[in-house]
Amino acid sequence: MGFHDVRFPANLSFGSVGGPERRTDVVTLANGFEERNTPWAHSRRRYDAGLGMRSLDDIELLIAFFEARQGQLYGFRWKDWSDYKTCRASAAVGFEDQIVAYGDGETTQFQLTKSYQSGDAVYVRPLKKPVLGTVKAGVQGQELFEAIDWEVDTLTGIITFTTPPAENAVVSAGYEFDVPVRFDTNRIATSVASFQAGEVPNVPIVEVRV
Repeated sequence: MGFHDVRFPANLSFGSVGGPERRTDVVTLANGFEERNTPWAHSRRRYDAGLGMRSLDDIELLIAFFEARQGQLYGFRWKDWSDYKTCRASAAVGFEDQIVAYGDGETTQFQLTKSYQSGDAVYVRPLKKPVLGTVKAGVQGQELFEAIDWEVDTLTGIITFTTPPAENAVVSAGYEFDVPVRFDTNRIATSVASFQAGEVPNVPIVEVRV
């Protein structure tokens, strides 16, 4: 799959509408009970970037970005302003935000994740596009440092420690992250409301698996 490691302009994604969607197959039985199943292990996010357009300069920037991606052909990064870091929205990223894994004394590579919990139910989301320069990590409550103790691949979300964390040691991390997406249309329709303002009524964006 073609993917350009570039972020959609964050000032244009601010104000957009969107969020996660799930696919659930529901079968109603003869007795009125239901059987529910899902073929998706992970949710998929959709957005509408059109609501973020505010000026002719914004529209020009959008068209340039769209043309450079060749419509739906190439994926790109998207900042979801409602969910873009591993801590609470009002907090600062810290190395103990998320428990990524538990060491076994041998493994050095771990996938960055974010956990979503409500009651006893927990969903663990793998995150493949951490933002460069925002990642913090530690082991067993002690912060470790990039380029000395670990490295992170911002294309895959894999963090690699120079020394394997000890058995049962808590591996934790915190970071900002983007969503890998593509345009869900091959056409951008614009209108000019005045000499300094315009609008794009619909710019659908959909998450892609990477």
